[in-house]
Amino acid sequence: MLIEYICGECIVNKTLKVILCYVISVTFLFTNVLTVKAVPSVEAPSYILMEASTGKVICEENATERRSPASITKIMTLLLIFEHLNTGRINLNSDVITSAYAKSMGGSQVFLEEGEVQTLETIIKCIAVASGNDASVAAAEFIAGSEEEFVKMMNDKAAELGMNDTHFEDCCGLTDSDNHYTTAKDVAIMSRELITRYPEVFNYTKIWMEDITHVTNQGTSNFTLSSTNKLLKMYEWTTGLKTGSTSKALYCLSATASKDNIDLIAVVMGSPNNKVRFQDAMALLNYGYSVSALYEDENKDTLPMIPVKGGVEDEASLIYKEPFRYLDIEGKNLSVIEKTISLPPEIQAPISRGDPVGEAVYILDGQRIGSVSILSDVTIEKAGYKDYVIKVWKLFLQL
Repeated sequence: MLIEYICGECIVNKTLKVILCYVISVTFLFTNVLTVKAVPSVEAPSYILMEASTGKVICEENATERRSPASITKIMTLLLIFEHLNTGRINLNSDVITSAYAKSMGGSQVFLEEGEVQTLETIIKCIAVASGNDASVAAAEFIAGSEEEFVKMMNDKAAELGMNDTHFEDCCGLTDSDNHYTTAKDVAIMSRELITRYPEVFNYTKIWMEDITHVTNQGTSNFTLSSTNKLLKMYEWTTGLKTGSTSKALYCLSATASKDNIDLIAVVMGSPNNKVRFQDAMALLNYGYSVSALYEDENKDTLPMIPVKGGVEDEASLIYKEPFRYLDIEGKNLSVIEKTISLPPEIQAPISRGDPVGEAVYILDGQRIGSVSILSDVTIEKAGYKDYVIKVWKLFLQL
């Protein structure tokens, strides 16, 4: 049977051509009719604005300049906590015991006592809401046995994420060591990893105030966690994420917001005071939403079967690896984006489920703007002599 696919004005014969392609319509989303706008005035000496789903940088200034991060260090601490929760070896109800060392932390704290037991979920709230240094160290010791070992994990994760200008010395950012540093760009990278992989973190970073209960040898008492992120009351689309300040770092912030299905990350470092860091973040977020349009293809269309040579099965079903997202900040017409499916005429057995087979390519104004891998949805073993005999017999029975 002759199957034809359309690509632009060309008709491609599946039985003859090396590449199969077709253009299909996709669902897209965009925010406003865009005009070119000037980047806002920001007082912070170092900043970056990034869209979370694509990782696209909208604007930046001195974003790779190494600076002291103060408590935005805790973004990495939270990321590792959620990674370990994801393994299933610990859970939100796991008991975390406060050590004498954790209790001794200065700076921002929630006043945990030595020997005090809190659930891991409460510890997360103490970190995400009140920026508790004592809670951060308690979590680090719970996960890794010691803060030192946990910091090694932090640095390993930073390297894995490509945070090339980051080095951690503690898990909370209290240190003023010159060897504890990061950049606005690297903070955006770890913020993106946290919020895209573990969006449940927003259940905690959006808390404004909440009481916890201390149960110690001295008795039971309530303590109110108050968010250090004033954007929660200043900017209606705020979802998080983390503040930080020391005399060395000055005032830092990784701010996240969600509006019209667009998630932005604004990082400011070294702001001169508390008020300015929030003003800078709001200016960046407002600018981002004024220029951004997001194109989305969830890739739910059905892909063609692909012939398999030398396998126990003659065809393989295909799936997309992931949805596709593209952020435009230039005011282009995203409705004219074309999607082209590129596949070989056949694949060779053996093949495993998840093996790449081809790709979906997205074109805007004649330019490639991105792609998504197409994978085999099945495992097909290489055919042996017995399999060929069975195939011949089945063909004979069909005559």
